Amino acid sequence: MDSFNLNRKLAQLALLQRIELADRKLMEKRKIFGRYLFSKIFSKYFINTKKISEEYTKIMINELNTIKKYTANKKSFLSIGAGIGGLELLILKTFSDVHISFIEKNYVSSKIRYGWDDLNREGYNDLDLLDKFLESNEISKKRYQIFDFDKKIFPTNKFDVLLSIYSLDYHYDFEVYSNYLKKVMTKDSILIFDTIRPKYFENVFERIEILKEDSNTVHKSKRIACSVFK
Repeated sequence: MDSFNLNRKLAQLALLQRIELADRKLMEKRKIFGRYLFSKIFSKYFINTKKISEEYTKIMINELNTIKKYTANKKSFLSIGAGIGGLELLILKTFSDVHISFIEKNYVSSKIRYGWDDLNREGYNDLDLLDKFLESNEISKKRYQIFDFDKKIFPTNKFDVLLSIYSLDYHYDFEVYSNYLKKVMTKDSILIFDTIRPKYFENVFERIEILKEDSNTVHKSKRIACSVFK
């Protein structure tokens, strides 16, 4: 497929959300000058938008492949912490009758941090840019809805598939959303997320399947598909 349509602002945001999009020279600048200058200056003015668009598209295709067996014949999706929404865009383009609800932060933290945050205080997104990304890639506004996490107004319908790729329990505690998830999941719902503590969830869910394992990253994690709270 063709690469996603990313302008410079979207490419910068994708880079901040997916540090693996940085080339060697950018990573060297990040190491020398620190994450603050990297997030404010180098990620904005020293990027190749076309290359980031191409690489981001490839990464999102691979992400879709890890979860594809759970997306077929599903209608209602919830995505928590999707970033600019590349994976969700692919789902919307692949399945014509799908609707996706997004729960997102609406700011980029002044100093980008990578690691655990118990209260979900970190933010790496811009809801206007998320909306623009989906619209500019030919997705009708009827097929998605965006909810600002900090306004505490969440969708209340039941979902077939709930996604939180490298967000829920990877950057912040699962408990931030656990009570809410219990309300919007059914016995047939599938929750897919990445976690640095997969064993913990054997006592939380009736069924767990490991979909992917990252052992070469700083935060070693597994992507798991879960269903039915205990």
